[in-house]
Amino acid sequence: MKNELRKFLINLIRSKQIEVWQDRELLPGSEWDESIKKELAEADIILLLISVDFNASEYIWDKELTAAMERHEKGEARVIPIILRNCEWGDMPYAKLQALPLNATPVSDYADRDVAYTEISKGIRRVAEAMVG
Repeated sequence: MKNELRKFLINLIRSKQIEVWQDRELLPGSEWDESIKKELAEADIILLLISVDFNASEYIWDKELTAAMERHEKGEARVIPIILRNCEWGDMPYAKLQALPLNATPVSDYADRDVAYTEISKGIRRVAEAMVG
C-alpha cells in the first residue's frame, strides 16, 4: 500500500512540493537507527501509515512515533495519520490528529482504492501548500 500511495504523490514529487523518504532507501552498511532519527528530525511532514502492523511495531512505538509526536507538539512538523487498514487506534497518541482519507475511512474499505489515494494526495498537497505559504 505504501508503494501504491507513492504513485499518487508523484505529481507533488515531480513539482518539488514534497520529497519522499522511507527507510527502504537506506544503503547497505548504513546505521539505520541514526539515519531514521536524522530523517525524522528534518522532516516537515511525517506520514504515519496506520495498520495493525504499524501499531504493533515496538520500534515505531518506542522511537519513531515518540519523535514524530514530539515534533508535532512543538510545531516543528505536521504529522498526518494515513489509515490504510482497519485496526483499533482510538487510544493511540495520534488519534487526536485529523487523519486521511476523509472521515478516517481505511483505504482497504474503499471499493475503489484510487479514490482513497487521491483524497490522501489532495490532503497532503493542501498541507504542503499551507506550509510554504
